[in-house]
Formats: sequence, C-alpha cells, structure tokens
Amino acid sequence: MLSDLVARNRSCRRFDETVAIERSTLEALVDLARLSPSAANVQPLKYILSCDPETNAAIFPHLTWAGYLKDWLGPARGERPSAYIIILGDTKVSRNFGCDHGIAAQSILLGAREKDLAGCMIGLVARDDLRETLSIPARYEILLVLALGKPAEQVVIDPVGEKGDVRYWRDDEGVHHVPKRSLQDLILHVAV
Repeated sequence: MLSDLVARNRSCRRFDETVAIERSTLEALVDLARLSPSAANVQPLKYILSCDPETNAAIFPHLTWAGYLKDWLGPARGERPSAYIIILGDTKVSRNFGCDHGIAAQSILLGAREKDLAGCMIGLVARDDLRETLSIPARYEILLVLALGKPAEQVVIDPVGEKGDVRYWRDDEGVHHVPKRSLQDLILHVAV
C-alpha cells in the first residue's frame, strides 16, 4: 500500500556497502523519475548514475551528511552507499527547474524502497568540486545527489515533542529517530 511505502521511505545514512546495486536497477529507478510529472512537461532533468566503487569513492567526499548529528562525519567505510544518482538540470532545456527534481527524487526513493533499498536525498553538496571531479559540463546544474544502498540502520518516526524540536537524533543503540509533526498541526482551518 502506498501509505506503508511512504512511511518506510525514511532518509537512510548507513548502508551495507557489500550489497551491490546493478546499473539496470539505477536505470529502472530513473525511469520512474522519467514518468513523473514535470512542470509544463519540459523535462529538463538529466542523471548521472554511479554503482562502481571507484566513482562512488570520488563522489563521497563532496557530500555533507546529517547536519543535526554534529559529531558524525557521515557513514564509515563499509556503511557507505553502493550507488548514487546525481540529478542535474539541463540549462539548455530550461533555466528554471522548479520542483521537478524533488518530484523525481521522491519517485526514485519510493522505487528504491519498494526494492528493499533505501536512500538519502542530499542537497548540501560541494557542487564546484563534484563538477570538477566528474567533469560535468557547465550547462548542467547539480541539483541533488541521491545516495542509495541496502539499509544498515533502523529509522523510526516519533511525534514532535512539547518543545517543537524537529531535529533527528540517534539513541544509544544507533536507532535513528525522526520527529514528525502531527497531521492536526499541519492542517489550517480557514473561514470564507
């Protein structure tokens, strides 16, 4: 059921790096993005796929992981993603990407979850350095990096506490807790 899939689709930041992801799996995930809505049906997104250890190792240092976990620099060796999908905006197609990359990323991550994989949508990227490392032409704007792999951590949803703190955290067993606001807190009631 879709609601179960969405609830299981938590950002995962620790993976079983020994579990490889085939390029055909990445292509199938990008195909979900291809079929997703695009503003004015312009379809300005392009994708770089990486599932080989050498390219993955070149991408990893350009990513910032889990800003709320101040003492954690990201996944250790053995816990790093087995694959990445870099979402690019092609400026020769459009200069405005709107929310297309968010829609595409969510489609990809839901598809990954359906395949018992997990991922993390990373927006804090050293874009200039990543561009240089991968020789990405200037016409492509780096929008997001999706880290993908077999999950090696448990992520649970908690209600936001009385103080309204939404920062995620890890407990002593390494379980990753993600506070979510209640449905009642999100819906505004207005009168006309």
